[in-house]
Amino acid sequence: MKIESVTLREIHMPLVHFFETSFGRVYSRRILLVSVEADGVRGWGECVAGEDPFYSPEWTETAWSTIKHYLAPLLLQSELDAGRDCASRFARVRGHRMAKAALENAVWDAEARQKQQPLWKLLGGTRREIACGVSIGIQDTPEQLLQKVETELAAGYRRIKIKVKPGWDLNVLEKIRARWADIVLSVDANSAYTLDQVEHLPIIIRHGDQKLLRIGIRCHVRRILSCFGVALTTVEFSLLHLTNQTLAAIH
Repeated sequence: MKIESVTLREIHMPLVHFFETSFGRVYSRRILLVSVEADGVRGWGECVAGEDPFYSPEWTETAWSTIKHYLAPLLLQSELDAGRDCASRFARVRGHRMAKAALENAVWDAEARQKQQPLWKLLGGTRREIACGVSIGIQDTPEQLLQKVETELAAGYRRIKIKVKPGWDLNVLEKIRARWADIVLSVDANSAYTLDQVEHLPIIIRHGDQKLLRIGIRCHVRRILSCFGVALTTVEFSLLHLTNQTLAAIH
């Protein structure tokens, strides 16, 4: 597969409804799209990096620059056998996984178009439908949140993830569980809690699914684990301050 060109595009997309996390509220998105031309077809990829470096060290500006100055030149230097070769081609660039994924996805899409296969089948998929979930941001009122949950469940989503922050957690979780006791519910705080707030997190866990809980906490992991006092199968912590040894201990 000969990649002949790489094109970056930035689009601005207003949201139908605002989306709020502990980082703040957004009404529109800056989205980085990448396309590749290869042997007469065009493949597309989308970078999932946010507009600001709050959720991740990567953001729109770093992704654009990394693809333009490093990843795209590596991709253009010689032919590839398939999309799976992108990872080794990009290996000399450390980190920047979102930028790498955007460009690699465009290559996979181009390969699928060349072979006239659906991308899911090229990747080895077997199901034509999969169960998926939805993420619901912080709302103006608990009642508005309940309406959002009801709408998404009616649409067929199998898992509900809600964004929380101090002051918007137990009060809304209790209302959700009181109305839907058996739904698969996960909680995402986006690193909003500090050491002073860790003691009430076990109560949050009782409302959410422990296997899906995702709360990043900037504090000492030993105190976190001592506060839980339960066996956690999978807890995702912020990687910024945790070592590989700590992650292995948690898992």
